[in-house]
Amino acid sequence: MSDRWTIATLGAAMAAGRISPLEITRELLTRVGRLDGRVHSFITLDEERALQAARARTEELAGGRRPGPLHGIPLAYKDLCRIPGLPTSCGTRTRDYFVTDVECTAVRRLREAGAVTLGSLNMSELALGPFGDNAHHGDVDNPRRPGHCAGGSSSGSAAAVAAGFALGAVGSDTGGSIRLPAACCGVVGLKPTYGYVSRAGAMPLSWSLDHLGPLAGTVGDVALLLEAIAGHDPRDGTSSRRPAPRANAIESGAAGLRVGVPENYFVDGLAPEVEAGLAEAIRVVERVAAGVKTIRVPDPTTIVDASQVLVACESATIHARVLRERPHELQPVVRGRLEVGLHISAHDYLQAARLRAGAARAFIQEVFAEVDLLVAPTIPEPALAWAVAKAGSADDVIQRMRRFSRLTRPFNGLGLPALSLPCGTSPDGRPLALQIVGRPFDEVSVLRLGRACERETGWTESGPPIV
Repeated sequence: MSDRWTIATLGAAMAAGRISPLEITRELLTRVGRLDGRVHSFITLDEERALQAARARTEELAGGRRPGPLHGIPLAYKDLCRIPGLPTSCGTRTRDYFVTDVECTAVRRLREAGAVTLGSLNMSELALGPFGDNAHHGDVDNPRRPGHCAGGSSSGSAAAVAAGFALGAVGSDTGGSIRLPAACCGVVGLKPTYGYVSRAGAMPLSWSLDHLGPLAGTVGDVALLLEAIAGHDPRDGTSSRRPAPRANAIESGAAGLRVGVPENYFVDGLAPEVEAGLAEAIRVVERVAAGVKTIRVPDPTTIVDASQVLVACESATIHARVLRERPHELQPVVRGRLEVGLHISAHDYLQAARLRAGAARAFIQEVFAEVDLLVAPTIPEPALAWAVAKAGSADDVIQRMRRFSRLTRPFNGLGLPALSLPCGTSPDGRPLALQIVGRPFDEVSVLRLGRACERETGWTESGPPIV
């Protein structure tokens, strides 16, 4: 197969009869079998049913039936998305940790759009971790920089796309878990606005902060996936009634968009190579957008701290049974993070919710009165070597996790759409990434700027995966 296939180009090739869904699915399964022993991106590879679905999609194409651009496209899903017929371990050692009769809405919508399901993808245990380590299913190694973390918690989702195992994936994001691995692996990842993509049929970590969203090789591909999975779902009480955005709406360029660059918080404590990458990325944004200005944003520390209380309480409640009955099965860092929530009072939980809501309203009103979009780095340093990420005690690792995710977590508390876009590499070849953030439900503007930068630079065409 071509290492440069995108969903868009592969869909066009299949529609023209140059390649079939069955051929591309076989190619990808062969590639996974040959290389994933090093990467560990999959937990369950569903070969038989993937080939069966690919044959059906091939026959439909031969009969002149192609309902949309995702027809026959091989995708895979984070192992907290319920896929009928497959176990859902949520990255734990328990094969069927998450048991429900409800199919993940995002998976169902992509299947109904004609996508082929390859299987379920590795993740940080219970979605608690920004590096992608997993003692039960193997640490997800970075396909772009072996020996380094792939990011987490949607580690397998980003690695599978980066390694050329799947054309796209779905991940979840509670504090950066789509954007962090996208940044580490050099792919595109979108955390949509809170409530834009249904969370029904996906294991929760935090009811207040969870988001599901797409990862793919290009901004255009992410837009195609978002169009398929966004929109109201009566099975999710937080689901918005806003219609899904049209993927072709992002092709109009970024002219007219006012872009802000924070002068505080999001540019503090950056590694030198991230600072250099951000400066170059801002020069690109200046070429494609209406104007770029430096602004001082309200300090998001209150939002982050309040959100941490919410996540701690809600995750401990959701996973109380394993904490109570089988704590020895959990990795020490995961167990330590969950146990914190058992000691937070209802008073503190409600106070955190109140503080978060007020601070979020103030942040959104102040920032977006001046600009249409914010740009900032996704990660404060490039992907860490495994020896560095895991060094020290459990407390040392938890503190390192908080530093690594400090630039993404505010936008979960704010519920804003945030895109991680590759923007070059460090001198030693580790991917760098730009975060583009917009108003609630203005994914189109976020993706318009990302698409304009993509066209201007070729950032998402960095060559075949290294693996």
